[in-house]
Amino acid sequence: MHGEAYDVRPYLLMRAAELAAERPAGAAEDVHFTEALAASVIEDTTSVGGVVLDPFAGYGTTLAVAARLGRVAVGVELLAEHVELIMARTAGRATVLHGDARALTGLVEGPVDLVLTSPPYMTAVHHPENPLTGYATDDGDYPTYLREIGAVFAQVAALLRVGGHAVVNVANLVSGNVVTPLAWDVGRVVAEHLSFRGETFLCWDEHPPGHAGDYLLWFQRS
Repeated sequence: MHGEAYDVRPYLLMRAAELAAERPAGAAEDVHFTEALAASVIEDTTSVGGVVLDPFAGYGTTLAVAARLGRVAVGVELLAEHVELIMARTAGRATVLHGDARALTGLVEGPVDLVLTSPPYMTAVHHPENPLTGYATDDGDYPTYLREIGAVFAQVAALLRVGGHAVVNVANLVSGNVVTPLAWDVGRVVAEHLSFRGETFLCWDEHPPGHAGDYLLWFQRS
């Protein structure tokens, strides 16, 4: 039934201490989601031997868990230091490609069974650093960012097998008294390319700083 639609859990209880404990050695910030959450998604949507892709691999949570569960783990990561960290974390059991997710189909071959990822975040105001360059340039523009996220997921749709899932962890953000509806905006641009199947609200015992609400958004290639 891994290729079929199914009921999405309305919420999951999350512990901030668990997230902090899983920060990889040498990491500058916490990972976005826990290994337990990744395992739940991977086991719900794939079988052993299935291909799991993270186009924004970050610190490698998706890849580490997928490899441990007997899946084929593939990731793309922009920052070379993160690639090295992921390789160490997965003990070489994952394929980690150093590159830009905006060129995804030039880096990865399909078909893929599951994409589980959390894209780099951007607020709509007071945020000139470009998330899609690893915050290394000051050419950030929120509408451009959303268009490029949409373009990444157009490529995700091309790589997913029919019935395959894309699960995106993304939060709405608070900066001062301004709320950026990032989850809704990302969901809208992804839904231009994949069928929206539902949302899971992540109920944190201590909300991550700057988050107004944290979600898993579930999509499927139908």
